[in-house]
Amino acid sequence: MSPSRESLLRNHDFRLLAGSIGISALGDWLAAIPLILLVERMTDSGLAVSALLICLWAPSVLLAGHVGLLVDRFETTRLLAVVASAQAVVATGLAFADDLWLVLLLTGLLGVGFAVSQSAEFALVPAVIGTGSVQQANGYVETSRYAGFVLGPLAGGVLAGAGGTSLAMLVNAASFVVVAIAVLSLRTRRRPEAAPEGEDAVRARDGVVQLFRDRVLGTAMVVAFVSLLFMSASIPADVFFVKDVLDVGDSGFGLVYACWTVGMVLGALVLSKRVPVGALAVAAFAAVAVQGAGKALASLWLVFGFMLVCYFVGGVGHGVKNVMFRTLIHERVPPRLHGRAFAAYNGIRNGAELGALAAGGILVATLGARWTLLVAGGVSALAGLLGLAALPRVAGREPVEEPPATAPV
Repeated sequence: MSPSRESLLRNHDFRLLAGSIGISALGDWLAAIPLILLVERMTDSGLAVSALLICLWAPSVLLAGHVGLLVDRFETTRLLAVVASAQAVVATGLAFADDLWLVLLLTGLLGVGFAVSQSAEFALVPAVIGTGSVQQANGYVETSRYAGFVLGPLAGGVLAGAGGTSLAMLVNAASFVVVAIAVLSLRTRRRPEAAPEGEDAVRARDGVVQLFRDRVLGTAMVVAFVSLLFMSASIPADVFFVKDVLDVGDSGFGLVYACWTVGMVLGALVLSKRVPVGALAVAAFAAVAVQGAGKALASLWLVFGFMLVCYFVGGVGHGVKNVMFRTLIHERVPPRLHGRAFAAYNGIRNGAELGALAAGGILVATLGARWTLLVAGGVSALAGLLGLAALPRVAGREPVEEPPATAPV
């Protein structure tokens, strides 16, 4: 075990934070599945389900600037505890909501909480690890998130089937209580820092400005948006490709996603830590290209085993990509702006995913599952390759501000 890895795993605060992030991700998806089933049962309307998803994820886009400002203006640990406690109350209300508009309103409040907690969690990482490797820490954090992504939908579906939405949402409320207790147990505090003398007053748009005034980060954000827009749009095609084109049953579809998930964990936990700090952007764009190619190539040879291999490789690219993008932000943005920067990044990501909600169904209906995978994966891979081609021209400019300090604040 390397010294860096050993120090991270022995770090009490880091273990708590990584575990909290995993539980938070689990809670996000544990809530989403029962709520989707509830709205579908209440309305039998695809539009209503879409409205629910928009209420859940749109706050990260619409409120990104203000969310980031909130994270950077208040002590982050206590802010996380307050938000998790509020989400526990909202989730409890959803357990007993029986009106569509009330469900949508409370879901929107959950979405606001998700937006704040996601930005605050990643802003806390450098403060919690001290002099440790933020790159390696992000690998563990991403792995914890992936565990939540896998277990959350499973738990949500099982709980909804066993006790309806009420039981699932009460368990979700309990998960927020656990997160609140965990973050209050952190010894580390991330307190607001004043802007340097002569700089403009703190603004809600500082996160977006910071990301795009740094040419490397700006290029990364464009590549991330385009890639995620097409990759997410391809998700509806997966099930039709597996079941209709390859003529494989439900278990085969589950195996496809298992391969992708295992690849994500391998990429985030094992491969990402081997990337030199100076090659973060190169690795990020290459990983985007690999991720897209995994989907596109699977459509060219109609053999199920080949698809499993492609999706495993694509998942590896996905895991590396996520760690690289987050580490780039940690390394190239000053710590006092991390809340705003990650809120802006989450807004860009969720904006792409909201666009993909509409684009995915249209692509499958227009092109069919096989062509959707080829086009969506191909465009995503092309975005990564164009990012690699543009990098030599944009990498000459150093970060605009001082490099982030790694000592706890």
